[in-house]
Amino acid sequence: MIKLNLLLIMIAIACAMGVVTSQHKARKLFVDLQQEESLALQMEVEWGQLQLEQSTWAMHSRIEKIASSYLHMQVPDPAKIQVIPLIAQAHGVAP
Repeated sequence: MIKLNLLLIMIAIACAMGVVTSQHKARKLFVDLQQEESLALQMEVEWGQLQLEQSTWAMHSRIEKIASSYLHMQVPDPAKIQVIPLIAQAHGVAP
């Protein structure tokens, strides 16, 4: 009877240790999950900022200003602009 009680106590202690270990792992994983979600949110904010920056750098007015002031380029007269069709389009075939 004493051996059975000792065996049951040992099993209960082992189960308790298993519960404590699994709770600790679950809490650690939850903390890791929160950190990754925070990082994902920061990356989304940074992505939005980068998209805004890219649209700012690629604005037509900015490019035209740089082309005219730094590169001394100018828009050609409309009479000097020629549109050359693609060969496939010239024959009526879609590209």
